[in-house]
Amino acid sequence: MNMGALLAGLLSGIIGGMGLGGGAVLIIYLTVFLETEQLRAQGINLIFFIPIALTAVIIYAVKKQIKWKTVIPIAIGGMIGAFAGIYLANIIGSEWLAKLFGGFIAALGIKEIFFTKKPCNKEE
Repeated sequence: MNMGALLAGLLSGIIGGMGLGGGAVLIIYLTVFLETEQLRAQGINLIFFIPIALTAVIIYAVKKQIKWKTVIPIAIGGMIGAFAGIYLANIIGSEWLAKLFGGFIAALGIKEIFFTKKPCNKEE
């Protein structure tokens, strides 16, 4: 068994289960360490995401932490966006897609480091 794959899957699952986008870990592992092309890595990530998402939805639903009236329109928009994203990804190609993904991750990191506000204490 490949320990790198097991560790990448474990970290992706933990982060994904927390709702933080575990796909970033998996895509980085696949593209950097296994030299998988970006488009294929994203497809693998989407397959990987299905059982994790179902598990997380069940757990959060049991805990009554899902506002279904809010989620349903977002999910419909997300499904429409997924079709658009697949179409655009095929047009853009793997090389530019990898650059866009890297830029997105870098921008997100910069935002988190420099522009994330401290959570306010509701008791104050």
